[in-house]
Amino acid sequence: MTDFGVSPKKQEKLDKKFEKYRVRKSDIEEKFIRSSGKGGQNVNKVSTTVYLKHCPTGIEVKCRRERTQGLNRFFARRLLAEKIEERVLGRVSEKQQKIEKIRRQKRKRSKRAKGKMLEEKRNVSCKKGMRGKIIY
Repeated sequence: MTDFGVSPKKQEKLDKKFEKYRVRKSDIEEKFIRSSGKGGQNVNKVSTTVYLKHCPTGIEVKCRRERTQGLNRFFARRLLAEKIEERVLGRVSEKQQKIEKIRRQKRKRSKRAKGKMLEEKRNVSCKKGMRGKIIY
């Protein structure tokens, strides 16, 4: 078990996921790349970006989420495990489902749906207008 700088519980969970999908450490090709962006001298001098490739499936993952190489190694492995899980189970990930849901919510309404909605608003407005005081 490699130390990535995260809690043993998280490492254990990741190891179990790898075991579940029969991912061996020898199947993973790991490279370290010099990052760019925020982080100052640390990022400019140290290769903190982690690149992983799972040879049997050809899945590639790159991670530069944190400033430390150890944490990026952990997050890259977790991302790789999620992608392998998606491929094995053949289903859309929760993350992808959330993205699709937001896309549907932002989508423009059809003319028919918009007309129905506006008609309903007019009816409600009319009802409320009739609630006014009765003058004798």
